[in-house]
Amino acid sequence: MGGVLLHFDPKVFIARLGLADPADGLLLEREIFRSVEWVQLDRGEISDEEALACMLARIPERLHGAAVTLFENWDEPRLAVEENCELVRDLNAAGYGVYLLTNASLQHHKYWPKLPVSQVFGDRVFLSAEHHVIKPDPAFFEQALAMFGLEADECVFIDDVPLNVEAAVRCGIRGIVYHGDPGLLRRQLRELGLKIN
Repeated sequence: MGGVLLHFDPKVFIARLGLADPADGLLLEREIFRSVEWVQLDRGEISDEEALACMLARIPERLHGAAVTLFENWDEPRLAVEENCELVRDLNAAGYGVYLLTNASLQHHKYWPKLPVSQVFGDRVFLSAEHHVIKPDPAFFEQALAMFGLEADECVFIDDVPLNVEAAVRCGIRGIVYHGDPGLLRRQLRELGLKIN
């Protein structure tokens, strides 16, 4: 999702705050988005309250307001990758099943429904925090395949992180690393034999 259907760039989120000192932005990026707690949230091992408390303990009090804003509202305003959302709609219209397999915390339930493309996926979402496993663990893909009753060799997995794609490939799933070019992604899917415009 992040990086493919939704722009996820902590530097953009932090820039919205208009902080005077660039060092403060770097600190917030490190202590929130690059923290162990962020990963634990994605794995569903820690609550939002616990994670935020740990993060704030490492951040100067003068930045607590900014930190809370980032943590609770990083997605405002949401920046969808519109060309890839259109690709999802085209795939769905062509009869292909589309599934969201994402490393995300339970906050996903708050921001995901606000994206119009979420309706195309319906309940075909495998959320890491609900299953306590994250990419690139092979168990992530094995559980998702089992949950949806899919055969690995009938699937294509797209991600902007090569390590995640490599893990999917090791599970027998064809993979595409997304490099930020929606036109290339569409062409790569056609090359795999998908019938889309």
